Amino acid sequence: MTLFTGSSRVAEKLAADLQGRIKLEDAGFDWKILGPDVQEVDYISWVCDQDAYACSGQKCSAQSMLFMHKNWSSSGLLEKMKKLSERRKLEDLTIGPVLTVTTATMIEHMNNLLKIPGSKVLFGGEPLGNHSIPEIYGAIKPTAVFVPLVEILKSDNFELVTKEIFGPFQVVTEYSEDQLELVLEACERMNAHLTAAVVSNDKLFLQEVLGRSVNGTTYAGIRARTTGAPQNHWFGPAGDPRGAGIGTPEAIKLVWSCHREIIYDIGPLPKKWALPAAT
Repeated sequence: MTLFTGSSRVAEKLAADLQGRIKLEDAGFDWKILGPDVQEVDYISWVCDQDAYACSGQKCSAQSMLFMHKNWSSSGLLEKMKKLSERRKLEDLTIGPVLTVTTATMIEHMNNLLKIPGSKVLFGGEPLGNHSIPEIYGAIKPTAVFVPLVEILKSDNFELVTKEIFGPFQVVTEYSEDQLELVLEACERMNAHLTAAVVSNDKLFLQEVLGRSVNGTTYAGIRARTTGAPQNHWFGPAGDPRGAGIGTPEAIKLVWSCHREIIYDIGPLPKKWALPAAT
């Protein structure tokens, strides 16, 4: 058995090469849904910044898409996220080189998103300046691009919008009360169901979203995040029988062992046992 943590492309190759003897903790296009109950805006904007841009977004649990209930539009959340992102700088490595995606690739992806009607750059979208990072790596300001929800769900756009960029890049969208079904449809159609966050203390809202989503590690409540050090809970994808877990005894047993059963039957035979008829 092999436990693999890494990209989905390599995971698929290993699954074939190892003839299925593998468990995968691979890519994640991870979403966060902000529910209708607006509260603790300063805290939630900080968590969004950490989830999306800490480690320059190079985390399988990074916040890749933010679904924001329209009630948050007037809360100042996006403005606070923008200010927090602008605190990040190369000097203290709160933003830094991206190892697997070049600057040109990230800018090209952004420009492709901006071709979608209604899309716009919320902040970032420019290369970092005054550095000596080689072109083989990425160097971009923390970036957020808004794409309308109805456009995301169009078949021509969905694969582009949900492409994982392993760097400081996220997509933001907004939904109204009667569009929750569209949000859940988008979450269901994504491929890599690793982490998710449902930011709400509305129990009925939590019940609806948690009951109709499948991500393997889902944080719920007003302090929910997509990224957290998983020392004390299961961490791994769901929706794929090859999905691995890490961080708990259950995860270790799933990956590194299998069920074995021994049935003892040592007698004695019944004293009046006789050879039965053929069956």
